[in-house]
This record gives sequence, C-alpha cells and structure tokens, in this order.
Amino acid sequence: MIKQGVRSIAKRTFKNNQLSEDVHNINDQITTDPIRVIDNEGNMLGILSLKEGIEKAEEVGLDLVEVSPNAKPPVCKIIEYGKFKYAAQKKAAEARKKQKTVEVKEIKFRPNIDTNDYEIKMRSVRKFIGGGDKVKITMRFRGREMTHQDIGVKVLRRIREDCIREDLDTLVKIEQFPKLEGRQMVQIFAPNLSDKVDSARQDKAISDKK
Repeated sequence: MIKQGVRSIAKRTFKNNQLSEDVHNINDQITTDPIRVIDNEGNMLGILSLKEGIEKAEEVGLDLVEVSPNAKPPVCKIIEYGKFKYAAQKKAAEARKKQKTVEVKEIKFRPNIDTNDYEIKMRSVRKFIGGGDKVKITMRFRGREMTHQDIGVKVLRRIREDCIREDLDTLVKIEQFPKLEGRQMVQIFAPNLSDKVDSARQDKAISDKK
C-alpha cells in the first residue's frame, strides 16, 4: 500500500507521453534506464534500475529527480521536488538581480556650446558611465551649421579627450566614433564590463558618495 505522502508522486507523472514544462524530469518522466541514484541524505546508492530508483523515493515519500541528465548514466537525487524547484527559482532570481541592465543615455550637444553648459553635460556623462550605462553623444546641426561640421567635430573630440584624460579612461570604451546621421553626428561610449573595471567602478561610486 502506497503511503499518503507518496500519492502526489503519481499525480506528477507524464500523461499521454506529453513533454513536461519542468526543467528537470521527475519520477516516471525519467526515460533513461539504468540511473545513478543519490539518496535524500546525500549518500550514493550506486547504479540502479529506474524502477528501483522510483521505489527508493516512494519508500521515503519523496521524488526521484534527474539532476544530471547528460551524465552516463544520468544522476538522480531523491528529494522533495517542490523545495528543490523553489530553491532553484530563488537562486535564478538572485542571479538576475545581480545582472546590470545597460541602458543608453543620450546627451545632446550643440557646436557652439558654452563652457558652463559643457561642464554640466560632462557631469552627466561621468555619472552615467560611472553607473555602467552607455552614453550616446548627439551633436545636432541646425541650418547653416551643417557647412561648419568641423566645429561640432572639435567638441566631440574634446569630449573624447576629457573622458580619456580623466579617471573615466579605465571605465569606458569608445563603441562608436563620430558618425554623421542626417543632420546630427553621433558618438557612443560604452562601459567596460570586465571584473577588474567593475571593481574600480564600485570604488569610484563609493568615493563619489564621500
């Protein structure tokens, strides 16, 4: 007689050989035979038939979960699948939180920009790059300014040189050099995402807060 706690196992098996939506095969979803089994206390039970593995899981009211399907033979653990799945989802959620979503911040400049306005916009450039975002510098030409693009190019070169001259040179890389797109010229800076640079970025953020 199957215990009450094991009855849920039968409810989670394949029906009509349909594919499971779960990442891991469990119980009757497992198709490989034989398998290597680890019990619920972490002890290696060795290579067993699939039938024996499921029976071992039923004896303790737990699930047989295929954790390493590509191993030869596949490795299965006797565990409570609900808790196992929850722990895996929680771990994945924590990993997603740690991932930095790189945004593109656009800052617009004019060829005849004055010194004060230039410094204000450069502070934004430093802030965005320090935060790990891309910065799209847009130089907009109006009317007859199109005939004097060299003035805009000088401003873009000044921005690039300021980034390289300051401590931003370790945090940023040039993704796109000045490129004319219609009536505007675009230059893109991207964050350097190496581990070493990420550490430097964090140190800079802490320093800026002091």
